[in-house]
Amino acid sequence: MPEYNLILPAMGESVAEASIIRWLKEEGDFVKKEDILVEIATDKVDSEISSPVNGILKKKLFYPNEVAKIGSSIAILETVEKLKKFSTIEGKTTKENKNRFYSPLVRTIAHKEGISFYELETIEGTGEKGRVTKKDILKYIQKNKILLSKERNNIFFSCKTWNKKKDLMRDNEEVVEMDRMRRIIAENMMNSKNISAHVTSFVEADVTNVVKWREKIKDSFQKNTGEKLTLMSVFVECVVKAIKDLPMINISVDGNNIIKKRNIHIGLATALPNGNLIVPVIKNADSYSLGGLIKIINDLIKRAKSNQLKPEETQGGTYTISNIGSFGNVFGTPIIHQPQVAIMAIGLIQKKLSIIETPEGDLIGIRHKIYLSHSYDHRVIDGVLGGGFAKKVALYLEKFNCYTKI
Repeated sequence: MPEYNLILPAMGESVAEASIIRWLKEEGDFVKKEDILVEIATDKVDSEISSPVNGILKKKLFYPNEVAKIGSSIAILETVEKLKKFSTIEGKTTKENKNRFYSPLVRTIAHKEGISFYELETIEGTGEKGRVTKKDILKYIQKNKILLSKERNNIFFSCKTWNKKKDLMRDNEEVVEMDRMRRIIAENMMNSKNISAHVTSFVEADVTNVVKWREKIKDSFQKNTGEKLTLMSVFVECVVKAIKDLPMINISVDGNNIIKKRNIHIGLATALPNGNLIVPVIKNADSYSLGGLIKIINDLIKRAKSNQLKPEETQGGTYTISNIGSFGNVFGTPIIHQPQVAIMAIGLIQKKLSIIETPEGDLIGIRHKIYLSHSYDHRVIDGVLGGGFAKKVALYLEKFNCYTKI
């Protein structure tokens, strides 16, 4: 049967490799076209690869936790043009193969060793017309025993490592290994701190108009559109306006060169149910109306939390917003999402007793206030720009028209 190389497909311009999470089929298994073969993960998102052909999974070229390059072959399949009819061999369900004969002795050995018909099909035969001889199947079994022995050794050494960990544990402690996504997040955070000279500026903004606007129309808006009206759409709109005013925030650094971005792609740092983090991206955020932003933000966050984002939907961001207020935090010092040069954290909205300036004089009243925390890369952004940008966003929030219609 002809062989087919299963290639790790491209998943976006900035993704060069992916980790194998787990195989859903074993070597020797029959696979139908579009059956899911393997789960993979990039530093952006998890995904699945389906079989493009009918056939038998002959060999896995990568195993769980191993990293494969985009475009490389991760498995070999033996293709089958048509699905074969089912029959039984030595009491086992198999599929007929009219092109190959197996002697009773070979079938008996296969049955005794638990070798399926599909696995039998993968054994190279040296007999007449490619038949599998007793020597062929015994050689195959011996080879597998050697491989199994190696796997057992790996398990043994893994257990020894775990036992060493247990020896270091106290009665009131537990060693919990980081999952794959947590390891990637940890590496990215450390890389960012090593690359960028982080500075954070803080600005307080009066968002009373924004809050009143939402309270006034949120119920009717959801009834009419089916969309939940959140304030993130307003924050994104104000950030986009500020970027247009101060475009040197929308840059990246390449050695001694500054790369100015023509497009405004806003990343939204999103907490997942398991506590990890992902950043879906609103591409060309400046092209959306406020209503359009509401719809795309709801969609991206919903699919992010259910692990349904496409790889390209987490790539290409030029500026990131993190809603730390959703955790009840007032302000913080967010870490820049490389290769960007700035990130803004939106704090918790609080009611505060405030001095209100009017033409008739100062008054005291209750206002809704929020802190904006703006971290920026001091290699290329100084306080005038970094702090000025945060103030610009605050001014747009304070000038928001509470009679705005969507």
